[in-house]
Amino acid sequence: MERPGVLRWLGYAVGVRLPDRYDDWALHDATSKHWRARYVLRSSVGIVPLCAVWLLLPGSIWLRLSLVLMAALVAYFYSCAYMEESIEHRLGRQGFPHNTGRRVRAEAAEAANAEVTARYLARYRTPSAG
Repeated sequence: MERPGVLRWLGYAVGVRLPDRYDDWALHDATSKHWRARYVLRSSVGIVPLCAVWLLLPGSIWLRLSLVLMAALVAYFYSCAYMEESIEHRLGRQGFPHNTGRRVRAEAAEAANAEVTARYLARYRTPSAG
């Protein structure tokens, strides 16, 4: 799986479609174990620079910090509220069918749950020899 370089990743973070050779990485990015953390990190690419600019506005430091905190909280709230829809849209832009990310994540969760259930049954539901 080929990973994009820093500049391509920054473009990807702000919505640029990656070349086809990065399709496997884009699917992994949207469906890996830590896909939510990756999403928040990508969202930060747009939020953090705006907050930095707002810190430069005139006024007391407490007022500017309050503005930045409020703006960041609202931005992250809305960003996270539409996380799954945004991921599906991003995958669609890469050429994947609609709901590919949800399907892949559901299959991975089902496999992980089956493994945990099998370990539980093997450990606690074995016939007793007594």
